[in-house]
Amino acid sequence: MTRTEAELQGIDLLGQSAQNYPGTYSPQILEAFPNKHPGNDYMVTFNCPEFTSLCPKTGQPDFATIIINYIPDPRLVESKSLKLYLFSFRNHGDFHEDCVNIIMKDLQKLMEPIYIEVKGIFTPRGGIAIYPFANYGNKEYEDMAKKRLFDSIGAGL
Repeated sequence: MTRTEAELQGIDLLGQSAQNYPGTYSPQILEAFPNKHPGNDYMVTFNCPEFTSLCPKTGQPDFATIIINYIPDPRLVESKSLKLYLFSFRNHGDFHEDCVNIIMKDLQKLMEPIYIEVKGIFTPRGGIAIYPFANYGNKEYEDMAKKRLFDSIGAGL
């Protein structure tokens, strides 16, 4: 099943030989493409083991693995744009919990997925590790979203 030119419209970052990395938080960089399998529930997972952001108070860097799982509906996120979007947090000052919720909400707005979850596994600083988890499920997946939220407690230890 080859993609048509119409399906690839708006996918501008993929295939560029030179890349300018955003220096500030850049949700507008996210790109999406149509889901060719909208009647088939399936999970897409992204693992970003090199996520960085800044503490909003001290400016010190925070490091994390960000894991994104989602069940697409009308659109999927293009992976290069997601990579550049996640890179855009490297100079962004926000708490761990804020970063995870911002990522989930930006992706939810872009794709309108059936279900999405974002987990941050942040490297300990000061002897404390933080593992924020945010998720959303449409009406059909609302109960599962609640269950997954509480199943995430203590996960990653």
